[in-house]
Amino acid sequence: MDPFTLFMDFVLHLDQYLALAIQAYGLWTYAFLFLIVFLETGLVVTPFLPGDSLLFAAGAFAAMGSFNLVSLFVVLSAAAILGDAANYWIGYNLGRKLFRKKSRFLKKEYLEDAQKFYQRHGKATIFLARFIPIIRTFAPFVAGMGKMRYRDFALYNVFGGMAWVATFLLAGFWFGNIPLVRDNFSLVIMAIVLISLVPALIGYIQHRKRKARK
Repeated sequence: MDPFTLFMDFVLHLDQYLALAIQAYGLWTYAFLFLIVFLETGLVVTPFLPGDSLLFAAGAFAAMGSFNLVSLFVVLSAAAILGDAANYWIGYNLGRKLFRKKSRFLKKEYLEDAQKFYQRHGKATIFLARFIPIIRTFAPFVAGMGKMRYRDFALYNVFGGMAWVATFLLAGFWFGNIPLVRDNFSLVIMAIVLISLVPALIGYIQHRKRKARK
């Protein structure tokens, strides 16, 4: 199985992989979840990791008793906040150097989208971007590149990280074990991914239209 197919299988069958991880590693699964959330928010080369759907799936397992919901919230909020903080400092210190050359992994289009989002929403971008894949990963990087005052960044980072984690954990906790949802978990995960990409898709279409008019 090629890496892309393996990754898509992981995303669409998060419930199965999480169940296997819990059985094999027990409490160490918290560390596994922490790592994925930290990497998705903390490194501009990993915006493709399944943050929203992973949180939803973890919430569903918490409802079944496999995780403690409060512990999950604390661990994953810490991962989200620390990830954004790391991303900010990478952007602050290395941002412009990293994007001087073309790279297979560092997409300038993603950076430009995040910069435009930042220009429209200002400091609140750090909070709002939490709910938009890809933009979520690049927003703190752009804030660092733009030398946003860290005290302001940290405020939006903390509240944004906590709000994002709470939203998807609780959604999974409350709805993840409804029979219709549980029996069609892959479709629900796909729906979460597609819905969360809608704002980015709208932004891309608008960008293409503006480019075509020039």
